[in-house]
Amino acid sequence: MVLKGFFVLMLVAVVTAGGAFMISLDTMAASRSDDPAPAAVDEKAVQQAQAHGDHNTALPLESFAGQVPANSAELAKAQKPYDATLPPLQSGDVVKVHMVMKHKVVEIAPGVKYNVWAFDEGAPGPIVHVRQGQTVEFTLTNGGTIPHSMDFHAARIAPNVAFRDVAPGESFTFRFKANDPGVFMYHCGTKPVLAHIANGMYGAIVVQPAKPLPTADKEYVLVASEWYLNGDGLQQPASLDMAKARAMMPDWTTFNGYANQYVTHPLTAEPGETVRFWVVAAGPTLDTNFHIVGTIFDRAWPNQDLTRFQSGVQTVAVPAGGGAVFDVKIDEPGLYPFVSHAFAHVDLGQVGVLKVGNVPGTMSH
Repeated sequence: MVLKGFFVLMLVAVVTAGGAFMISLDTMAASRSDDPAPAAVDEKAVQQAQAHGDHNTALPLESFAGQVPANSAELAKAQKPYDATLPPLQSGDVVKVHMVMKHKVVEIAPGVKYNVWAFDEGAPGPIVHVRQGQTVEFTLTNGGTIPHSMDFHAARIAPNVAFRDVAPGESFTFRFKANDPGVFMYHCGTKPVLAHIANGMYGAIVVQPAKPLPTADKEYVLVASEWYLNGDGLQQPASLDMAKARAMMPDWTTFNGYANQYVTHPLTAEPGETVRFWVVAAGPTLDTNFHIVGTIFDRAWPNQDLTRFQSGVQTVAVPAGGGAVFDVKIDEPGLYPFVSHAFAHVDLGQVGVLKVGNVPGTMSH
């Protein structure tokens, strides 16, 4: 049994007797009866167009959005979430980073498997955390079957020298000085770049400014991205559908590679703590519009300009290939969803929960 419309989000506000504000999340586990029927396809016209080489008539693209197995709730609970916690800084003037490109099968939603091209263990790749002024010595080992490369947006360096292709079985090392603070995307830059990013070759590097930001009690890194599938991924792993990627028609959109994972496994904070989100939109094509339901950002650094911040901001657009930083201090215990407020993304899985305090309530699928 396959469920559709899996991630239609319902936010229900409940006021308890003590006045505490609680949000419970639920999802619809079956196709909505009021969903529009798919448009009819003139198969004869398509066949005639193909026979005569008419490239102006395209085959219809099949969507696998929201299709999960009947036991998706159990699979989601059993899934180990991507650790969004910002890792500690390394000491010394040089930070050595080594990643191995691998072909892997991973889950991108409950029961939905995909053939990724991974930096290390999955998508996104590991979070890199350095201090402004440190030198990054990066080594890429290509364990795949085609050329790959690495493009760090935090680097000021000649791409033809540093971001060159690495042949299968080979390794390549380059250095750059992290002079610009912020949160940056990294990704494979081998042509076609659309395919390499869409297949999972991306991640985030955080460069802490030399002049420290205001103190934060918790820090999390979120990488927004899209998945374009040539099958539902249930019986056998799906791979990239380039036609869908070019049409910007994702089947799933995620934070840190797996749909809805931080709804089932919320990120946490205590009341009164300042939580900092380092957010990258990896795309490959679509932006993310970052918003936390039930609060307002105390500080927001759009376009990761850490020289100045904005206060009292509700939603900030993070462009594909860009980054932004957000601080939020929540005093009242509760469940606070964080989303891309382009709500088609929420329906496709780009949503999580910040759980503030030890509050009741469940987040079921």
